[in-house]
Amino acid sequence: MSKKKPILFILIIIFIAGLADLKYKGLFYRLLPNTIQSYINETL
Repeated sequence: MSKKKPILFILIIIFIAGLADLKYKGLFYRLLPNTIQSYINETL
């Protein structure tokens, strides 16, 4: 049971970092195709 907590914590951190990357147009955002970038711009 104690081994699952660090993994869950790391996944939450990665998820939050991914959302922040999309919001502030970071590296991951720039790697996406233009069609997905325009969709993100419309929804955020």
